[in-house]
Amino acid sequence: MCSRADVDGSIVRRNMGRPKRSTFNRWSAQGIWQSIFEAAAEPAEPPERMALDSTHVKAHRCAGGGKGGASEQAIGITKGGRNSKIHGLVDKLCRPWVLILTPGNTADCTVGPACVSLLDGIAELLGDKAYDSNSFRKSLRKDGIKPVIPGRSNRKKRIRHDKQAYKDRNVIERCYCRLKDFRRIATRYDKLARNYFSALCLVAAVAFWL
Repeated sequence: MCSRADVDGSIVRRNMGRPKRSTFNRWSAQGIWQSIFEAAAEPAEPPERMALDSTHVKAHRCAGGGKGGASEQAIGITKGGRNSKIHGLVDKLCRPWVLILTPGNTADCTVGPACVSLLDGIAELLGDKAYDSNSFRKSLRKDGIKPVIPGRSNRKKRIRHDKQAYKDRNVIERCYCRLKDFRRIATRYDKLARNYFSALCLVAAVAFWL
């Protein structure tokens, strides 16, 4: 119970009770925002060339304290502090088709196969050196996907790649720049990973698909 002074000076008492969950939070728990993004980004025909990359998102101090701990809520410790990481697949028009959220200290090459598995029909995949993994290259070729991924500098055997095609990888950087025009995406304030990811799906759907 709490009390406040009314306009005429009398004391009005009201039961504040437990606040109701917001529609956004409720829809987030039900996966509705993610379903909206998936429905908007459902391919009419398989994309042939996709760009794969990730971007770090700084976790604000108010994003801490989520149930299950930082790792459970997709927050990891990196040299830059506490971060989350967005992984995505983007087409030549900078439109995101697949989005995955992980802790910021997750290696890109470990999430790459999961991203690719969520979209059929890819013929060519553009990725930076972070995805230079023998196992990843092998799985791509097994699925009939041509990897356009430069080799790391410490490789004993040089890896050849299509340098002209690799120039088109900038589309995913432009996609992330557009997503981060929205402050809620550029810096993570949400305690729950599901709420941040829901906001990401909503922004991606509105900015690129609707």
